[in-house]
Amino acid sequence: MAREKKNEEPKVDNIISDETGAFDLRFVLWRHFCAQNNISVETLPSQLDGDQKDKWEEMKSSRLRGPK
Repeated sequence: MAREKKNEEPKVDNIISDETGAFDLRFVLWRHFCAQNNISVETLPSQLDGDQKDKWEEMKSSRLRGPK
């Protein structure tokens, strides 16, 4: 089991730093995605339908990079 964990990608932490706050790249990207797709920013990613969720995952994976 310990071997499996070593091969996993490092997880991106969901903590919003005091330095970035509302300008955290994840929030900026979410607001951009919502504006492009006419979705309320109060919507949670888990509330997206199939096609919207696929678009969000694609945008997120292409623009957000975890620590290497």
